Amino acid sequence: MTTVSVVRVYIKEGDKHGGHNLMEEIFRMLHDQYKVQGVTAFRGIAGFGSKGVVHADDVLRLNVHLPLVLEFFDEPETVDAVMPHLRELVPPGHILRWEADCGCE
Repeated sequence: MTTVSVVRVYIKEGDKHGGHNLMEEIFRMLHDQYKVQGVTAFRGIAGFGSKGVVHADDVLRLNVHLPLVLEFFDEPETVDAVMPHLRELVPPGHILRWEADCGCE
């Protein structure tokens, strides 16, 4: 068994950083700069954050900011390098990290 670090990032689909789509910025960084093993994005159909504002998929709304969860894993050293840059992009409290056993070879 190999130990990996798993990271989960909570954002909204309309979030921006420097005028660019935040999800795309994170993807680009993880792919181009850090070459992590893979990233998956999950689009939520509903959710709310610390302010309690509910965001839900509703055909009556045209401008919906649904929740997105980005998840990736890699060797702990790679994730250690990623984390400071990820923290610059994502609000505090929106990133989780834990160690896991991987059947990777």
